[in-house]
Amino acid sequence: MEFLIVMVGLLVVMYVVMIRPQRQRQQVQQAMIDGCGIGDDILTTGGIYGTVVEAEGDDLVVELAEGMTVHMTRRGIAAVLPPEAEEAEEAEEELGVDGDGDGVQSQRAEADEASVTAEEEGVTGEATAEEAVPDRK
Repeated sequence: MEFLIVMVGLLVVMYVVMIRPQRQRQQVQQAMIDGCGIGDDILTTGGIYGTVVEAEGDDLVVELAEGMTVHMTRRGIAAVLPPEAEEAEEAEEELGVDGDGDGVQSQRAEADEASVTAEEEGVTGEATAEEAVPDRK
């Protein structure tokens, strides 16, 4: 009887840890694919980016480049990409960039450049490099 209780407990744990999250991911993926419409940027399962120009049921016409289209099914969609404006805003937020383009990254670069001393510039300057070349001839 104890063995049966342990087995049932393990099955419940397996369901909660593995099966249920996988089903939820599948449902989210299917909803994303079903919600794909004209004008959406997509990534195909083959790794090709394109824009949906026609959608009829399960069939799509995807424009890969100007004037180049392919016909595919919805099952070939790996991801529906967010609009470009939102991507740019998200990238700026991640990098800490302000609206005027000055951000944390540029401030760090300026600080690194300022930390170089005159002696260090002399070591790596052009005059030093020209002097070293005759020794190698």
